[in-house]
Amino acid sequence: MIYVVGLGPGNEDQMTPRALAALEKCDIIIGYKAYIELVRPLFEGRKELVASPMKGETERCRKVLELSKAGHTVALISSGDPGVYGMAGIMLEIADGQADVEIVPGMTAASTAAAVLGAPLMHDFAVISLSDLLTPWELIEKRLRAAAAADFVICLYNPASRGRPEHLARACAILMDEKPASTPAGWVRNAGRDGETHGVTTLGELPKAPIDMFCTVIIGNSSTRELGGRLVTPRGYKD
Repeated sequence: MIYVVGLGPGNEDQMTPRALAALEKCDIIIGYKAYIELVRPLFEGRKELVASPMKGETERCRKVLELSKAGHTVALISSGDPGVYGMAGIMLEIADGQADVEIVPGMTAASTAAAVLGAPLMHDFAVISLSDLLTPWELIEKRLRAAAAADFVICLYNPASRGRPEHLARACAILMDEKPASTPAGWVRNAGRDGETHGVTTLGELPKAPIDMFCTVIIGNSSTRELGGRLVTPRGYKD
């Protein structure tokens, strides 16, 4: 049996009982090394923990399938939800009916960050990753323009990193073709984890914020307001 498990932010109190139960059923837990560290305090000495490097997703899933065929019950872990920029899709592709695979959802960064910032996702919203490792920048830009033109609240994953520090500024410039610079926005770093920090700002000022790969960014729609230092998007457009 293979369980693809979402850890949520990673702390035990924010993992679902279903996720914890799935991990308890497994004798081997495999994941990106940073995610293995999240579960190590819970399972060190009780489960075999196998860490793998970033960008080794395909090989990681092949290893999971191999172990499952050998009779092991294996957990493949992701932070957040494995079906949102996680490991669920590639695991199902590689397993392709050769093993039983159960997807165990977790709290994704969008909902975790939204709770810190207030209630910015009360109406329709779009989630867009600014990482161009797997998606061409031209397609990312197309999606940004479409979401802005449709007046979605926009949640940005992977907004910036040392290898692509300019992506957030480029994205904000694209969004400001449709949205005013005064549009309320916010960011959360290490959402739901130790050392969590956040800030409320505007779309125009967002590129100046201390944002990196550990951040999630939320940009409001035309109805989003800052109320007492928190972002609120009304559930509907009627007064």
